Amino acid sequence: MAITTLDGYVASNRQILTFSRSATITGTAAVRSSMYHLAGDPGAGTLAGTSTTAGVLVTSSTAGFPTIKNTGAANYYLSRVAFTNSVIGTVIVQDLLYKAGAYSFNSNVTLSAQPSIAGRVPGGAYGGIDMYFECVTAFTGIPTVTVTYTNQDGVAGRTTGAFSLGTAPVVGKLVKLPLQAGDSGVQKVESVVATVATVGTFNIQLVRDIWIGRLPIANGSVLDGFDKTGLTEIYQTSALNFLPQADGTSSGLIGGFVEIASG
Repeated sequence: MAITTLDGYVASNRQILTFSRSATITGTAAVRSSMYHLAGDPGAGTLAGTSTTAGVLVTSSTAGFPTIKNTGAANYYLSRVAFTNSVIGTVIVQDLLYKAGAYSFNSNVTLSAQPSIAGRVPGGAYGGIDMYFECVTAFTGIPTVTVTYTNQDGVAGRTTGAFSLGTAPVVGKLVKLPLQAGDSGVQKVESVVATVATVGTFNIQLVRDIWIGRLPIANGSVLDGFDKTGLTEIYQTSALNFLPQADGTSSGLIGGFVEIASG
């Protein structure tokens, strides 16, 4: 049953999922970096996507993401978050829903038979489902990408427009793609076009941010309880990911845990 009271939380089934990475990424200050492909706990996953024409759902059983134990409960919640980092900055916990790629610097692909992310969108509210460019291999030149998509209300043919990344992306760099005016989220990716650059590959992600915290002191730590996480609803299949957004160019050495309550 849903957890709606303090007594419900106390009585809930709770599990701890750890996350750490033993290497850093040199990227762009105040920009998110993917780290699930680096060695650590859980073990490294694969950065490059495995499908350019349909994309895939990313789940808790995908390599690189902590496994969420199936407790048999109907509801799962993010109840606590703790993290540390060797550098100052922000850390985000997200549910990585979908990944399509890896696309080349000059791709022009129309997708079909895409899997639905509906099972990981609470209440069917797609507003807040963001779309990201994820660099898989480093670029020579500055790419411009155009992605068409179905928006939060199910309207197809919406577009990011021709969006320049601004600088040549490095491996792991994440850049949030703009949506067409009036849109607040994405249900499905329809096509991906890339131009200008001469070398480099990338993925397109659909993600749901579920917690954001700030570390004001290098090598400090943060612990937020359920009063801070808001018992945000997640799923047993959620691909939970720690993302550093460092103030400087190093992602830092990151580690932490999340507590999942289910009931």
